[in-house]
Amino acid sequence: MPIYRLGNRTPSIHPDAFVAPEAVIIGNVTIGAEASIWPGTVLRGDHGTIEIGAKTSIQDGTVIHCGPGFPTIVGERCVVGHMVHLEGCILDDDCLVGSGSVVLHHVTVGSWAIVGANAVVPNHTQVPPDAMALGVPVKIREGASNRALISHSAEQYVLNARLFRAELVRIDS
Repeated sequence: MPIYRLGNRTPSIHPDAFVAPEAVIIGNVTIGAEASIWPGTVLRGDHGTIEIGAKTSIQDGTVIHCGPGFPTIVGERCVVGHMVHLEGCILDDDCLVGSGSVVLHHVTVGSWAIVGANAVVPNHTQVPPDAMALGVPVKIREGASNRALISHSAEQYVLNARLFRAELVRIDS
């Protein structure tokens, strides 16, 4: 897997995390215990910091970036779907961002909130805890989240990461 130091900015990856061989990790990136970073994902911490919490999954094709003064922080037990773009935002613990979504600068997604698939969350938006954010740009439905779905999804990705850490073997050269 390509993991790069950029100047004095060096990734810190917990030994219990799973990082797919095809993921790219650059610079000031921290990945917590039992987190999973799936194929085709790019985490580029060049001009800011990226933090991925324990037991969080960053799924295939996701791009995470940051900038000076706007880190990207993803809490614990979060589920970030396929092909998501996170840029200078904060996802509190226990939230879900659906596939194809874009979450931009200075956004905060509260605990147990869901950003629906293909949603666009514009700069400075606050998604409250237990809310759903749907559409382009998002409309927020407070109290509409599904905690059981988020917990189940996060647990399944922890188990899947354990399977991949134990059994993934490249068979071509």
